[in-house]
Amino acid sequence: MITVGLTGGIGSGKSTVANFFSELGVPVYIADIEAKKLMNTSKIIQKKIVAEFGKEAYGNDNQLNRAYLAAVVFNDKSKLAAINNIVHPKLAKHFSKWLEMQKALYVIQENAIIFENNSANRFDYIITVTAPIEQRIERVILRDKSTKVKVVARMKNQWDEAKKNELADFVIHNINLSDTKRQVKFIHKKLIKQIIDKKALK
Repeated sequence: MITVGLTGGIGSGKSTVANFFSELGVPVYIADIEAKKLMNTSKIIQKKIVAEFGKEAYGNDNQLNRAYLAAVVFNDKSKLAAINNIVHPKLAKHFSKWLEMQKALYVIQENAIIFENNSANRFDYIITVTAPIEQRIERVILRDKSTKVKVVARMKNQWDEAKKNELADFVIHNINLSDTKRQVKFIHKKLIKQIIDKKALK
């Protein structure tokens, strides 16, 4: 199974691009959503998070206290690394099981920190999504009801987009939705062709 990593900085529009690929019939695994599910359901993960971040990490309903955790990790890189080290090994196993159930020519994993967590080598191709920084900030402020200061703080924990783009196989410039969809269709056709051509050579 060919795996494609879809990444980009906060506010770049990864979810929009992922939805466009999904509309084309490509199975898409949203790492952020699955990670949150695991943090709420895995007793092992919960125990490790409480040990690292304290009982405040979970509410009385035993659900993740996302606001508390975000306030901690996005202001402390060591804490961000700690939660990634707790969650991502379990997430990788979950993705592998999901992958076994797919039948498409290729699948996509949408993951904001593919480069940051050194997992780029797990994918056959990498797509990055990019957009002007002010547009990204505005999108996140509207989406999360956040402030510019908080958004910029989160951005500082991610690689610079230019650095990601240099390492990617494909770059999608997500500024205009119709143009973004056109880029997605172009990459989809190119991936299908490359996969079929490789199979023909075997």
